Amino acid sequence: MTDKTDVLIVGAGPTGLTLAVELARRGIAHRVVERAAAPSAGSKGKGLQPRTLEIFDDLGIVDRVLAGTTPYPPIRVRIGRLPVYQGRMHRPAAASEQVPYPMVRMHPQWRTEAVLRERLAELGGAVEHGVELTGFEQDAHGVTARLGTGATLRARYLVAADGGRSTVRKALGIGFTGETREEERMALGDVRVEGLDREHIHAWVRPGRGMVALYPMAGTDAFQFMAPLRPGATPDLTLAGFQRLFAERSMLRAARVTELLWSSLYRVNIRLADAYRAGRVLLAGDAAHVHSPAGGQGLNTGVQDAYNLGWKLARALTGGPASLLDTYEEERRPIAARVLGLSTDLHDRKSYRRDEETYQLRVGYRGGSLARAGGERVPDGPLRLADGSRARLFDLLRGPHFTLLSPDPAPRVPGGPQVRAYAPAEPYGGVRHTLVRPDGHVGIATDSAAELAHYLTLV
Repeated sequence: MTDKTDVLIVGAGPTGLTLAVELARRGIAHRVVERAAAPSAGSKGKGLQPRTLEIFDDLGIVDRVLAGTTPYPPIRVRIGRLPVYQGRMHRPAAASEQVPYPMVRMHPQWRTEAVLRERLAELGGAVEHGVELTGFEQDAHGVTARLGTGATLRARYLVAADGGRSTVRKALGIGFTGETREEERMALGDVRVEGLDREHIHAWVRPGRGMVALYPMAGTDAFQFMAPLRPGATPDLTLAGFQRLFAERSMLRAARVTELLWSSLYRVNIRLADAYRAGRVLLAGDAAHVHSPAGGQGLNTGVQDAYNLGWKLARALTGGPASLLDTYEEERRPIAARVLGLSTDLHDRKSYRRDEETYQLRVGYRGGSLARAGGERVPDGPLRLADGSRARLFDLLRGPHFTLLSPDPAPRVPGGPQVRAYAPAEPYGGVRHTLVRPDGHVGIATDSAAELAHYLTLV
């Protein structure tokens, strides 16, 4: 017997979970399969960018996330006990009406995934751990997937969020253009340490031996341990190996690594998929792009992939034009290419400093087929309405709908999307009609009711 669903999501990292939440809150049938038997315990991608926090606001989880985060503490670089640099990776900034989440927040990836799983459960969804996709075939109407349980599943679409080594991408024969820097490897782990304060990111450089850095993970008693390995060195990912790296590079006797909670060997990969879609199969997150860790872009770009794709999949499944899915690659692949360039530059320059370029608030889609007269992220802020009341923009945008800021009601379009209309006291942005997409970007800003109605036929 073959089970059926609308969307099969392969992979339950931040990208797959964000997509599942997006589909669940729209009532789209889906399954999430993850070959790992249990959720990952690693801190991995630990920085949440301001734009990701705005997305989490829309998904209803930002308060839970913020409760377990801190801004990045100052970084202190030393040679032994001798300090050689102290500063902040991110410029301190206060929340404003337009940018309620101005700072990158430290949040271990295992907890980000846990919060997303919790939200998914509230919406009636779940992750099927220990279930591997073993093969699939597609036709004009859907995808037939074979699972490691022996079951067969028929889905209208399949989304691969199964990481940089994506079996789905490889099965499709989609190229993964870029480079793997085999000589640039790093021992990565979560450790407990005695004798070290948690008010700083600690880094030591020992000439001839290398560097080691320890990041105090927010809301835990653990540190994320990072130590680049010399070319040709045999990695030792045991407790003893981490203790040896720390001792020889920090040269401290008063502090020591006492426990290893999780470890991994990281290789610098800089790659971009040649295509994001093949028929009814789409790639997202690390399956479509992998980055150096510099700038904290990988996880956040994957979350934005899912946020862009979720509403488009839902519309394609509920009466919207199927061509809508072509705009996913059109919009997201150029963004990933630019982000890859940014993170690679930061990595090569070995720069600790970060700025607005990494915050992802400037990401936009202007010039694309769904953003010829728009594309910008809509900032938060107060909005005075025609009836004299005041509203917060993010409160109006929150949810799976389109939002129209106009003195006129939304045009009626057969089979069109759900639109909530609000009449501002003054034209928003100086035009009569501003339609905001479900992902918080302006779809169209125009004075023409006919242009607005035509746009709604595209989505």
